[in-house]
Amino acid sequence: MCPTKTARVVIGAQFGDEGKGRLTDEYAAQTGGDGIVARFNGGAQAGHTVVAPDGRRHVFSHIGSGALVGAATYLSRFFVANPLLFLKEWEMLATQGVTPAVYVDPASPVTTPYDMMINQIVERERGAGRHGSCGIGFGETLERNLDTRFALTVADLADPSALADRLDLIRRQYAPARLARLGFARASEPNAALFRSDAILEHYLADAGRFLNATITTDARAAIRDRPLIFEGAQGLLLDQDRGFFPHVTRSNTGLRNMLALAGELGLERLDVTYVSRAYLTRHGAGPLPHELPEKPCPGIVDATNVPNAYQGALRFAWLDLDLLAHAIQADLSDAAAYLALTVDASLALTCLDQLGDEPVRYHQGSRVRRTSLEAFVAAAAETTALKPTLLSFGPARERMPHPLR
Repeated sequence: MCPTKTARVVIGAQFGDEGKGRLTDEYAAQTGGDGIVARFNGGAQAGHTVVAPDGRRHVFSHIGSGALVGAATYLSRFFVANPLLFLKEWEMLATQGVTPAVYVDPASPVTTPYDMMINQIVERERGAGRHGSCGIGFGETLERNLDTRFALTVADLADPSALADRLDLIRRQYAPARLARLGFARASEPNAALFRSDAILEHYLADAGRFLNATITTDARAAIRDRPLIFEGAQGLLLDQDRGFFPHVTRSNTGLRNMLALAGELGLERLDVTYVSRAYLTRHGAGPLPHELPEKPCPGIVDATNVPNAYQGALRFAWLDLDLLAHAIQADLSDAAAYLALTVDASLALTCLDQLGDEPVRYHQGSRVRRTSLEAFVAAAAETTALKPTLLSFGPARERMPHPLR
């Protein structure tokens, strides 16, 4: 348990892609190899970019964004593990000389190839009515795990024979029934060869074994012990399954809810929460985007991580809406009200400020688009959200992340 009973928390305040990775890296750099980054929601659909001062760059998915400075990772029971994609990331980090200690809760749900297939088939079939999924089976994993006959957790990976039987049951019984429930029964037969492939099943069994060998299965207390602790959120508050623009949401609580449960189990007494937002608004995937612009708002905007893909399309842009930002943050903070023994100190981080150029900063507030200086924009964001700005990011690496303007 943390000796100070305090943890840092990084939460995205928009539709994701706010800069959570660089904030987590900043905080992890303060503790280095002694720290541990706990993932408390989401799964392999996360894409948290970190650029180290020496130029190394990695987009973190499973592994916590403190790994480049030596921090360990803990994947909680609220995190969905995907052995196939975990191993790809593990191998990519190994080429940079990074082999972090990764602990995973035995109750963490596990994605199968069949969840990914269902996800991708359904998104293609929806056509213009897509929900904006990444196509990696995150939501489908959680849906399948509601039925104990087909559920899989990390603990279930340890018995290859039983795992093979469960996978066979999923591909033969669950997958066609799930497609039918979603209204796409006609898609079962054209994709039958994929579902029936023994090669895919056997490859997954091998991946499950490699995943277990690369990680340490344990609970939160044993993993975290007395390490400095950083909770790293995934996606953003506007994608929360209970508060986002349904149905274009992630199947996860993206704010404090899961983390508060873990904090109670760990006996934490204080959370230093940083809500992160870009200086403008983005969305990668289908769904509402308030005040959407036809193109990127500033010529200096460059995003090498959120490239166009078959399931989410291209990154979309809007000017930041400070009222929407404040509403999302205050709604999330209200979840902590019931935890009387827990102190929550919240602050704001604004990223991508360098991409605004020398032009006046534009943002929405009330019914107006305002144009002002960078200093006035930062002050307006702090006042509207009722949070103090903690960090301002002027580039992808942590040395471009000074304290607030004075």
